This record gives sequence, structure tokens and C-alpha cells, in this order.
Amino acid sequence: MKKLFVLLTVAGMLTFGLNTSVLAEEPAPETETEEVADVEQEPAEVDPADVMEQELEPEREEDQAFHYILKEQFMEGGPLFMSIVLLTLIIGLGLCIERIIYLNLAHTNTTKLLDKVEDAIKTGGVDAAKEVCRNTRGPVASIFYQGLDRYNEGMEVVEKSIVSYGSVMMGRLEMNLTWISLFIAIAPMLGFMGTVIGMIGAFDAIAAAGDISPTIVADGIKVALLTTVFGLIVAVILQIFYNYIVSKVDGMVNAMEDATISFMDILIKYKK
Repeated sequence: MKKLFVLLTVAGMLTFGLNTSVLAEEPAPETETEEVADVEQEPAEVDPADVMEQELEPEREEDQAFHYILKEQFMEGGPLFMSIVLLTLIIGLGLCIERIIYLNLAHTNTTKLLDKVEDAIKTGGVDAAKEVCRNTRGPVASIFYQGLDRYNEGMEVVEKSIVSYGSVMMGRLEMNLTWISLFIAIAPMLGFMGTVIGMIGAFDAIAAAGDISPTIVADGIKVALLTTVFGLIVAVILQIFYNYIVSKVDGMVNAMEDATISFMDILIKYKK
């Protein structure tokens, strides 16, 4: 009986001890779960301004890096020749912009102008047509005015006057194109000249060092070729503007020729 009681007591103590150990170990996972739940329930607040700044920072770094690299390459190419190439680009772009503005201002709706001139001749005669041309901007109106001004001298004189003054207007439209083409040709030539001078400097450095070091050769060639690269870039930019201007001039000249033919037909139609 005593043995049974002792066994029951030992069994009870073991059971109590196991339950206590299990209860002591269970709160740890619950605490971690609660911490995870708290973290999940309380997400960190994100400021949209911070997100935008984080997105813009790489772009700013890229822009700064681009400007820095451009400046560094410009200085490595040699300030003397690189400045001359840059000056060529500035002057060439200035001439291109001036031509584009002039051509845009000189553009005229020839169909509308012909209708106005014809209506003016019908209602008020040559003087009214001259007033219309005088108040209209552009080379086409100026050509029409020269023809109307010699209307009383005969159609042959009018035709010669239109042809002569048309040549003058074409010359004004093509003004400064020769200078733009000159800068297009000069830019790569200056780049090649800088390359040749840079190569001479590289060979001088090799002679001074007394050894053909790959570092000396690579640095010298890199600096020499930078002027050529920038010269070609300038030539490409100016060539694009030049072709645009030439195409615009050609279109305006064709419109002038068509308008003058129609203008002569109108004068012949209403010739007294």
C-alpha cells in the first residue's frame, strides 16, 4: 500500500513537473507571435515626398554625372582647340536660328494673297492691288508690288521686273547659308587638327619617357581623339539645321514661282 502511494506520488510529481515545463515554454512563441502581429498591424508610415526624392536621386546623380563627364572630356581634349570647336558650334547655331526665324516670318499664304490681289484689281484697280501688297509681309508680296508698279509699261516689262526682283528675293532667302556650310566644314577639320597636335604631344611624351608605355600611348591617343569626336558632333548638329533650312528655302522658292505664274495670269486676264 505504501509502495502504491509512493508510486502515485512520484507519478503525480512527474506529471506536475511536465505540465509546468510545458507551460513555461509556451509563452515564448506567443510573445514572438504577438510581436510579429504588432509589427504587421503597425506598418511604418511612408512619406510620399521621401519616395519621390528617392526616385529622383538616381536621375539627379545621372545628370550630374553626365555634366561632369562632359566637362571632364572637354578639359581633357585641350581647352584651346575645344574652345574653338565650341565657338564654331555657337556661331553656327546662331546663324541657323536667325535663318529659321527669317524664313518663318517671310512665309506667306500665296493662295490667299492671290485672291486678295484679284479682288482688289476687280474693285479698285491696280492701285488697290498695290495697297494690298504693300500691307502684306513676305517676298511674294514684294514681287507682286514690283510687277504692279510697272503695270502701265507693258506685260513684258512686268515679267522682267518680276524675274529680276525674284532673283533678289531668292538671294535674301539663301543669305548666310554659305557661312553655315563653312562652319560645317571647319568643325571636323579643327577636330582633326587637334588630333594631329595631340598625337605629336603623345610622341613627345614617349620620347621624353624613353619607353613606349601603354599608359602614355593610351592617354595621348585618347586626348587626341576627343577633339575629333567633338568636331564631328558639331558638324552633325549644324548639318541637320542646314538641311532643314535648305529644304525650307526650296519650298518657298517653288511657292514663289507658282504664285508669280498665277499672278501674271491675273494681270493678263484684267488687262485693259
